Amino acid sequence: MRILGIDYGEKKIGVALSDFTNTIATPLCVINAEKENCIEEIERIVREHEIEKIIVGLPINMSGTIGKRAMITKEFISFLSEKVHVDIIEWDERLSTRFSDRILNRAKVKGRKNKKNVIDKIAATFILQGYLDSLNR
Repeated sequence: MRILGIDYGEKKIGVALSDFTNTIATPLCVINAEKENCIEEIERIVREHEIEKIIVGLPINMSGTIGKRAMITKEFISFLSEKVHVDIIEWDERLSTRFSDRILNRAKVKGRKNKKNVIDKIAATFILQGYLDSLNR
């Protein structure tokens, strides 16, 4: 069984997938969060890849408090849990997007449009890899 990582945003949802040994996370896709069927797309991915667990990045403030973005993400998690019947775990995602941006800069990915096309799934990969690393410690 595999684990799915999600970086939820109001416009885009980054998705990453673990390998079968739950050791390595890889970017999978970006889903348009504004579409009505974004949950159905996640359901399809869960079925297609035999997902046993979903890790959703929770954007906790640097101070450790729950802000507006985290509350919106918690609402998404609640809605997702009604539709997708696997364990869903909230994971502290502080700095995942910033790290993703640094990786893209180091890889010399130029242009805002090029970065926007991949940054969400890279962030989802960071979130999922953090969780997988915690399992293997």
